[in-house]
Amino acid sequence: MLEGLREYAKGENQRRTLEAVIAAGGNRAAAARELGKAESTVRECILSIKGNAARKGYSPDHDMTKTAPDGYHLKGTSTLYDADGHPKLQWVKTNIDHERQFEMMQEAVKALCEDLPKESPKAIPEATAAELCSKYVITDYHIGMMSWHEETGADWDLAIAENLIVNWFKSAIELAPNSDTAIFAQLGDFLHWDGIEAVTPTSKHILDADTRFQKLVRVSVRVLRRVINLLLGKHKRVHVICAEGNHDIASSIWLRECLAVMYEKEPRITIDQNPDPYYCYTFGKNCFFFHHGHKKKMSAVDSAFVAKFRKEYGETEYHYADLGHLHHEKVLESNLMVLEQHRTLAAPDSHASRGGWMSGRHSKVTTYHRDFGKVIEHTISPDFLEG
Repeated sequence: MLEGLREYAKGENQRRTLEAVIAAGGNRAAAARELGKAESTVRECILSIKGNAARKGYSPDHDMTKTAPDGYHLKGTSTLYDADGHPKLQWVKTNIDHERQFEMMQEAVKALCEDLPKESPKAIPEATAAELCSKYVITDYHIGMMSWHEETGADWDLAIAENLIVNWFKSAIELAPNSDTAIFAQLGDFLHWDGIEAVTPTSKHILDADTRFQKLVRVSVRVLRRVINLLLGKHKRVHVICAEGNHDIASSIWLRECLAVMYEKEPRITIDQNPDPYYCYTFGKNCFFFHHGHKKKMSAVDSAFVAKFRKEYGETEYHYADLGHLHHEKVLESNLMVLEQHRTLAAPDSHASRGGWMSGRHSKVTTYHRDFGKVIEHTISPDFLEG
């Protein structure tokens, strides 16, 4: 029993205590004397290790030896005993261990980033306007979603999504002035789902998915790299925001971290790695705020921005907030700032179509002067790109 607990000891203290008890033949008192600890401390430590094991399904004293796989924890067991009291059949019920799966995701991201090819510095474009900043806003792009035009009015799949966003940025970059600085504001829900199962992270609603998650990840990273390289060809500096959305809560994390590693050798790129789902960037007298819109509604988010970024707000004169989430366009000017809720370029999915939540499709590139605020805006729709 004690030897089987080794893999469930967490931390150096539990491992040392367990090994001392094993060496003492299971005698807690002898192990306590060897360790210079109270016997009760050793006993509690062993009980804690047994608890770790039991949560994974390992407790031989109770005929539990079928453990849950990594990333899951034990939900319950049912054992059928024969007439002599020996276990005959056993059902092991497991549930997702969200804490451990988050740890596994962090480990995977760390390993992935170590092997990512680092982007080499790009040639700095000539003749950019130092007094200008262009903001490219993309939200709720839902890469990986499947939409059928007979049901929703428009087709959408992985190939369509990749082709459209690249063409949109080529057009937007051509229309925008030669601004010194660019902001690539990706406001969340860039990925349609957030893990192996194509469901919403919080409510577990089943989603219309086009592909496997690994392919979704591969295409998402490739798309972002293509967009960033296009921006580097136009602007001297590029600031990237990959906001948390309600569809890609975890994926927004590894997107930020992967991009930070990819472009660590490119001094012209900055990646916002803020883990809080509220983001801020200043340019001259302009202060830009970003939030997906899933945590704070448009009518209340301005005060949250000011509370979180007091210094940036107080040192600037023009204040703008960009949100997504609801897929339709709305502009509100409060006492604190101008807030804009953006449309998406993506087609509606069956859930939106069946619910009657319809909206137009476009995204904007907006240019700001360092001293005078917003000066130029271009709105580009999928129809414009096809026309």
